[in-house]
Amino acid sequence: MTTTILKRDITLDSGPFYHGTKADLKTGDLLKPGYGSNYGEGKKANYVYMTATLDAAKWGAELAVGDGPGRIYRVEPTGAFEDDPNLTDKKFPGNPTRSYRTQQPLKIVDEVLDWDGHSPEELQKMRDQLDELKRLGIEAIND
Repeated sequence: MTTTILKRDITLDSGPFYHGTKADLKTGDLLKPGYGSNYGEGKKANYVYMTATLDAAKWGAELAVGDGPGRIYRVEPTGAFEDDPNLTDKKFPGNPTRSYRTQQPLKIVDEVLDWDGHSPEELQKMRDQLDELKRLGIEAIND
């Protein structure tokens, strides 16, 4: 089922949507806000995030905290969502990563099993960039 959510009478995206993580989830599980964030200081997340691009989901899976393997799930929003302000119009005007956030649960539809991660060099470059943001005191927007 494809869900199109409207915000201010504008269709944002019709998906499919993905969520990258290291959590071991099952079909039907709900991802909800209120748990520790994978980024910044790990504060309680006020939102859950999703993307309509597999590449952005790969980053989420590879950079998430935890010891398990990165996982990508196809998810379905259960309510309204908005552009992710951490990426939209700050780093990537126009939201080319098609990244979104919501305060409503995301339902796990299934797991994407056939995906290749980024190269070790790309991962290290991204980790270095995230470390630099942390050093500068730049945190993810969570309000």
